[in-house]
Amino acid sequence: MAARNKEGALTDEEKPIVKALLAKGWRNQDIQALLNIGRDVTINSGRITEAKKDATIVAATDDEVEFFKIRKDSYDPKTGLNLFDHERLIRAREAMVLAVQVFNSPALRFKAEVFTMLANVAWTYLLHEYYERKKVKIVGNDGRSLLLSQMIGRQDCPLSKGMKENIRALKILRDEVEHKLLGRADTKWLGLFQACCLNFDKAICDLFGPRITLTHDLSFAIQFTKMDLEQLATLNRYEIPAHIDAVDARLTEGMTEAQIADLEYQFRVVYTLDAVTKSRAHFQFVQPDSAEGKDIRNVLVQHRLADHLYPHKPGNVVSLIHEKTGKGFSLHNHTQAWRKFGARPQQGAAQPENTKRDFCVYHAAHKDYTYSDQWVEHLVAEVNDEQKFADLKAFKI
Repeated sequence: MAARNKEGALTDEEKPIVKALLAKGWRNQDIQALLNIGRDVTINSGRITEAKKDATIVAATDDEVEFFKIRKDSYDPKTGLNLFDHERLIRAREAMVLAVQVFNSPALRFKAEVFTMLANVAWTYLLHEYYERKKVKIVGNDGRSLLLSQMIGRQDCPLSKGMKENIRALKILRDEVEHKLLGRADTKWLGLFQACCLNFDKAICDLFGPRITLTHDLSFAIQFTKMDLEQLATLNRYEIPAHIDAVDARLTEGMTEAQIADLEYQFRVVYTLDAVTKSRAHFQFVQPDSAEGKDIRNVLVQHRLADHLYPHKPGNVVSLIHEKTGKGFSLHNHTQAWRKFGARPQQGAAQPENTKRDFCVYHAAHKDYTYSDQWVEHLVAEVNDEQKFADLKAFKI
């Protein structure tokens, strides 16, 4: 006999409700239909019959039954969110939607200020819900809940480094709003704001399911004036207060070039004003990890000096790993690493330039490879994890 799926059984809350509804003359199939609203794992009619036969179950009161029915009627059929059970997630989504709507509104000028404040609220609700489900205490003895800055600083924070750096930058801007005017600086940080939106949608879908994506609730804003790139550049140069440059410097303080270039930190779009056929859109968005996205990225980074973006030779990488981890890491381990993670081709490869651009670049002039800060950070994380480091050292080359 197969073991019963516990998720398909009645909960302690549902059993008294079933007992009460049976007493009111409800049919099994009607009770089953009510209970299955919003359930990830549905129940069958046999569970209703079991509750009916169980004399130890005490029927719920009329008020409890009515509230149960109200809760079941409060599910959003599109997202599956419930007004009573998922209040934080609903507020998180609405805060981010409001942030985007305010920013896109042509009639409003208080854009960057409102966006940063509402985005902070959205992320706070999102992570509060995550930690609440992980049974982490989010309200201290003083009655204050965990701050967003505290949550992104935790070791168990589920967000990527790029996402956390983006939130940190938005917090700096939000704090500046309380004391200074940001003027016409909205366009200066569009990349940060766009990355924040994309990060939020990815995080909420990864943590709580794809049904609650915001992609169906938001669309591109349109305007009645043409984009004049020269005018925008002039406005950005002369209409932004002087202190904004100081704020801008604080946003990237202590960050490496690789971190600043991370699309999860700030989003970048390249526009080409070419004529296109009717079958092709004028604006196209591609995933950074797709083949087309990688080709575009490879083209875009060609104007930067390789020595600037990839400053580390193998021996320097080994020294940095030892310095940052305190563990023995040899040139042999480094060879194991680039082989295991496919950072570069093997010696004598027909196309030596086919490297992973986040990690490594090939120098045709002197026929060798140098490595990025991101590669060092990647190896530090691997070496600091005992099991991953053991797997690396066991890798055969």
